Amino acid sequence: MSRSKPTTDLKPYFQTLEDLEGPFNWSDFFGNDNPVVLDVGTGRGLFLFNSSGANPDKNYLGLEIDYREGRRAATRLFKADRPNARVLGGDARMAFDNFIPKSSISEVHVYFPDPWWKKRHHKRRIFTDVFVRQVTTVLKQGGELHFWTDVEEYFERVKNLMDHASQFAHRDAPEEKLPEHEMDYQTSFERKKRNEGWKIHRGLWELQS
Repeated sequence: MSRSKPTTDLKPYFQTLEDLEGPFNWSDFFGNDNPVVLDVGTGRGLFLFNSSGANPDKNYLGLEIDYREGRRAATRLFKADRPNARVLGGDARMAFDNFIPKSSISEVHVYFPDPWWKKRHHKRRIFTDVFVRQVTTVLKQGGELHFWTDVEEYFERVKNLMDHASQFAHRDAPEEKLPEHEMDYQTSFERKKRNEGWKIHRGLWELQS
């Protein structure tokens, strides 16, 4: 994993948590008061790219611990001139604790996080009871949490966490659709797994109070 500092010509599309101070003021950060959507584990940024283009009335912030991947995603946004989308390099858990204001996020998306297969490594998974509390803190009332994975065991663990979080209500997740072209997927990883014939498990929960 590359942790070298980003080139300055990608600012503000890519910055690191070390570059900034929190908590953020979203009006200053994006230059408008539009709803803010978080993408945890942006990867190559297909979700950010497609969603920011389809929804110019929303702001998108990707969190990516791998700086090289984060810069790749930001470069795509920079070339497409997407002022409503940014990528932050750093640990998402630190961002939730120190940078994301309380009750300020309309949606949190977590797509295909590292499953950390070995049992002794499960504690490294992004989705834990601590993460659920962090998401609860930053979401607005009525805000949504989206989670997709190709790992059934991981999905069942997350579903169990969310279904026991009384402040959330389970909602019907979007059904799988036939892609119209090679970019018509939620993420690059979804494209890879569906092309290999894997089942994608989808979950959606809404914060009630």
